Amino acid sequence: MGRFDGLPIREELKSFEPYGAPQLDVPVLLNVNENPYPPSEETVSDIAASVTQAARGLNRYPDREFLDLRADLAAYLGRESGARLTAEQVWAANGSNEVMLHLLQAFGGPGRTALSFAPTYSMYPEYARDTNTGWVVGRRSEDFTLDQSKALAAISRHRPSVVLLASPNNPTGTALPIELVEAVAARTAAIGSVLVVDEAYAEFRRAGTPSAVTLLPSYNNLAVARTMSKAFALAGGRVGYLAASKQLVDALRIVRLPYHLSAVTQAVARAALRHSDELLGRVEQLRLERDETVDWLRAQGLRAVDSDANFVLFGTFADRHAVWQSLLDDGVLIRETGPDGWLRVSIGTSAEMAAFRASLEKVLKTDIGRQS
Repeated sequence: MGRFDGLPIREELKSFEPYGAPQLDVPVLLNVNENPYPPSEETVSDIAASVTQAARGLNRYPDREFLDLRADLAAYLGRESGARLTAEQVWAANGSNEVMLHLLQAFGGPGRTALSFAPTYSMYPEYARDTNTGWVVGRRSEDFTLDQSKALAAISRHRPSVVLLASPNNPTGTALPIELVEAVAARTAAIGSVLVVDEAYAEFRRAGTPSAVTLLPSYNNLAVARTMSKAFALAGGRVGYLAASKQLVDALRIVRLPYHLSAVTQAVARAALRHSDELLGRVEQLRLERDETVDWLRAQGLRAVDSDANFVLFGTFADRHAVWQSLLDDGVLIRETGPDGWLRVSIGTSAEMAAFRASLEKVLKTDIGRQS
């Protein structure tokens, strides 16, 4: 008996498994790029009070347009990246995953194509699949950078409706030069397509690296996606958002489900934004830990990619799964993802990173740690 016998599931879905990284109960969790530092008690108290207030009105539907939250997010982006945005230029949903799905629902669909450049976030082709959008993938260079001329040529050749660029990129951590992003924005505008720059890890970028939100005044086909899951330490809150032109945001308002952002979620997000300085206070520490991790991995004779995110891609191993399993057996969970031979470690607390190093050192002394 097949899994879906007797059910009229779409043919192209039959061979798929649900997306998800392993959720295992081990001492050191370094696999899903979470911020390892929980909110302070002061922030927790504010969130709790805000949820309590929202709970008194749960017999009513939530604010469908949530302009107060959108204004708060616009103000935050102004402080963080220097962007001058109105509330109508911001959109939010249950994680950046739903924001991205809204984009493909509005601008993808049957007979249309989405384009990205691998290796990149593994959910992108799933967004395309779920919206019946064609999927075309180009390639990044050997060092995981993106060649501008090749990217522009691919856009001109395939004429996609949507181009997805992650910067910093997942799983490699590499950020794109703003000049490349602007060149792609101009090319997509010229052919009438939408450029989505996924900046889920933008707060971890190196100093002096501009955000794509600075390009919004010039390109009404540009959407810049962010999340509160990473730097904001709000992964459990499920709040993602984007900044774009009002016209682009209005297109997303057509495809969203009614009342898609609950009153509780809105209350949590607004409370968290009131404490943004505290919640983002560990970002610099995580950056330093990240760069030290890159240096340490290279000192072990491994390859490690320079990262602008809160994780590091490293390798390469003849049998990466065996390395991953050995670390897990030692109580350290990292991610088996990216090109063959590579592994990805999220940046945790100093104690967690010490445990990771100690565990990996043991593996490297065995045949399992053989490099490819």
